[in-house]
Amino acid sequence: MGTATEPAAKHYRRDSIEFARAFTFFDAVYAFALTLLVVNIDPTEVDDWADLGTLLGSGLGTQLAGFAISFIVIAVFWRVNHRLVAGFRALSPGVIVANLVAIAFVVLIPFTTQGISDEGSSKAPLAVAVYAVNISAAIFAQSAMFYVARHDGVLADPLPRRADLVNFLDTLTAPLVFLASIPIAYAFGADWARLTWLLLLVIGPLSGNWASRRVARIRAAG
Repeated sequence: MGTATEPAAKHYRRDSIEFARAFTFFDAVYAFALTLLVVNIDPTEVDDWADLGTLLGSGLGTQLAGFAISFIVIAVFWRVNHRLVAGFRALSPGVIVANLVAIAFVVLIPFTTQGISDEGSSKAPLAVAVYAVNISAAIFAQSAMFYVARHDGVLADPLPRRADLVNFLDTLTAPLVFLASIPIAYAFGADWARLTWLLLLVIGPLSGNWASRRVARIRAAG
């Protein structure tokens, strides 16, 4: 079923080569973004390998921490994108454009990771702010792609709109934590701001469980 602006004739059906090419391209971009993260790890001096403390104290520890954080973040983005696209029965031009916008923010993550991982800039509140805005923008762009897909009628099994609202509220958890870390970075320092990101380890599962239960009840009632 197409819309007035996106007729079904322009949709790439799931069994088409165009769908497979687009799906493969999206996956490849996420893999490329993950690979780019290693560029932020500077080569160490020979003397730094004297012992583990010296090695980590050379700045490698901070860079590895930034690498680990962003690796997990990009991997989560890939998983969500993979799950969303797997639920499409076709791709519309609007969905492709929306997905390109989303992965543009993802590809930017290796750059903003440099700010929070380099020893000279990791203490700067601006580095935290830019990284938090980057992650939040990627999340909102990925959510927008889903709503474009719903508008264009390419969802294979669309949920009731109330369920979509519940899932969107669950999605807001991460950007709210990241954006809240910005004033914390300027008020108390970048280290405290980064520690607030750990709240997602608790808030994320709680929000996800709440959303799953709510969606299940909505589907049952429907």
